[in-house]
Amino acid sequence: MSIKPYLGALLLTISLCFNLSAQSYTSVKQLKGKWKKQYERAQGAARAEQFEASVEILDKLLAAVPDFADGYYLRAGVQFELRNREEAEADFEQLFKVAPDYSIRALYRLARTELTLGKYQEAADHFATYLAKNPKSEVRKKLAEKLLANAKFATQAVANPVPFEPSNLGENINTGGQEYLPTFSADGATLIYTKRVNGQEDFFYSEKANGEWQPGRPMSSLNTPLNEGAQSLSGDGRLLVFTACTGGMSGGSCDLYYSEYKYQKWTRPSLLPGKVNTKYWESQPSLSADGRVLYFASDRPGGIGRRDIWKSEQQKDGNWSAPVNLGPMVNTPDHDQCPYLHADGQTLYFCSDGWPGMGGNDLYLSRQDEKGKWTEPENLGYPINTVANEGTLVVSLDGQTAYFATDKNTLGGKTASSNTFVNNDIYSFPLHKAAQPARVTYVKATVFDSRTKERLEAKVEFFDLTSGNLHATKLTDRAGEFLVTMPLGKDYALNVAKEGYLFFSENFALAKEGTLEKPYELKVGLERFVEVKEEARPPKPVVLRNIFFKTGSAVLLPTSTNELQKLLELLNNRKELRIQINGHTDNVGTEEANQQLSEARAKAVYDWLISKEIPVTRLSFKGFGESQPIDSNDTEQGRKNNRRTEFQIVQ
Repeated sequence: MSIKPYLGALLLTISLCFNLSAQSYTSVKQLKGKWKKQYERAQGAARAEQFEASVEILDKLLAAVPDFADGYYLRAGVQFELRNREEAEADFEQLFKVAPDYSIRALYRLARTELTLGKYQEAADHFATYLAKNPKSEVRKKLAEKLLANAKFATQAVANPVPFEPSNLGENINTGGQEYLPTFSADGATLIYTKRVNGQEDFFYSEKANGEWQPGRPMSSLNTPLNEGAQSLSGDGRLLVFTACTGGMSGGSCDLYYSEYKYQKWTRPSLLPGKVNTKYWESQPSLSADGRVLYFASDRPGGIGRRDIWKSEQQKDGNWSAPVNLGPMVNTPDHDQCPYLHADGQTLYFCSDGWPGMGGNDLYLSRQDEKGKWTEPENLGYPINTVANEGTLVVSLDGQTAYFATDKNTLGGKTASSNTFVNNDIYSFPLHKAAQPARVTYVKATVFDSRTKERLEAKVEFFDLTSGNLHATKLTDRAGEFLVTMPLGKDYALNVAKEGYLFFSENFALAKEGTLEKPYELKVGLERFVEVKEEARPPKPVVLRNIFFKTGSAVLLPTSTNELQKLLELLNNRKELRIQINGHTDNVGTEEANQQLSEARAKAVYDWLISKEIPVTRLSFKGFGESQPIDSNDTEQGRKNNRRTEFQIVQ
């Protein structure tokens, strides 16, 4: 609410200093020009004291002249500016008692005051009455319509609250200072957050051990004497994108920077390459789990509102593409910001003051459908959202826990009511079902030489088996480690390859949701190419875990294509290689039938390779039936493991 309409309060104060009576108040209006400069000087640090003095004089005036309507109007406005909202509401109501037909602007301000107090139904009634009087100001009319929608929504939200039980992350993270903007690795083991230190922002991190967060420590390699904050961490914890706004770090108003975790340390921050940064404000980044898609907020031209959410994708050369506005299904003419894309790749959480809500910035979610379109945002509900401003929300991989920062019920420092210092702590809470994203798991693996146990840098690829599309691609770090997230509801193929080694494959059948018990942790031993000699140990057979057949037959399914292509690529790259295709079954059925089926399936792969012009002299096939199990035949999973196709290098 603008303070300018209450200039009269200062003028009234001056009039009383001149010993003018309330009845001669109108003559004081002539002094408006003379005292305008004094009003302007009253802004800043001294403004509160000026208006508090005005309230004292108005108190005396209204005690002497209790039916002075203008006095109530002026005092209500000053009380609102001083954040004494209950007193402001009482003055507005008294105003309409002594002057029922007072200006509709006062009615509008009463409704706004009630909205800030959480008296949503009363606010809705007064906004509706105000609009029924057909106000002349189109700007205020549109704002009243928006606030009426908020009041109506809030009335229903308060009557139907959602579960909300926040819990402080504890003294190892939260202190008497300010901690906020948490971000996590996909496995939930690493937390990076922003902390105010000596009046500026630094990064801190903590690692979870035995279910407890360890004491937060500064990220010395990234922190500077300037501000760093508003960060986002890729799912594998190896790419950090953040915001810098001051000094030599920033090329514009605020820009996005990145750092990579390499060789057990974070690299020197650099401006995000490509077309994301401009001379305008870019901030609040959110990386997709694979680190290849970036969402952020900006006030750059070409948007829909004052701040919009934009999307950019990393190109093959490492640069980031020209950002695309998320459009009117997410962005409004007002502020839409604080994006957080969950690891499911389809659920976007953000804050906005443009969609109907409780007032100020509320938290919303929008889901991306199969065609890439965003659904109309859903408010996360009350009391997650309040009449105050809500900020960034992040959600755990399993979708059941949300994290946010608040200035309520903190462990130390002053509270929000002090008006001089606001403390922030990081909290978590169970996220109610309707606001949860799709379920996601992850694969965390270590790649090594199967003989020497040396950790290997290798190429990792995940494919969506149904569509055949590449889901994620990674290079392991020097420790041979990688982490990739996988939304449940699909089946995935994993392929790990390194020059000089036979490739490794694995299958993750996640199409049937509800079957997941815990994330996958793999030890991937790659077999080195060796020349097969009489005295040499030949490489172990490589299981082709993503070769699939129709049940009970040797007909290859389309989902086998990616794995077959990998085998074909291997043979084309190593012309000297001769392999044998092996077929195996479980023990269901007769030995004779299983022997025939295993041989027919091995031949089907053999025939496919022949059709791709691999010479017959380099290929052979053999069926082993149920004679060489690698797992128990007493369980479904064991039988599935035994039904396999392999290849092995031969002389």
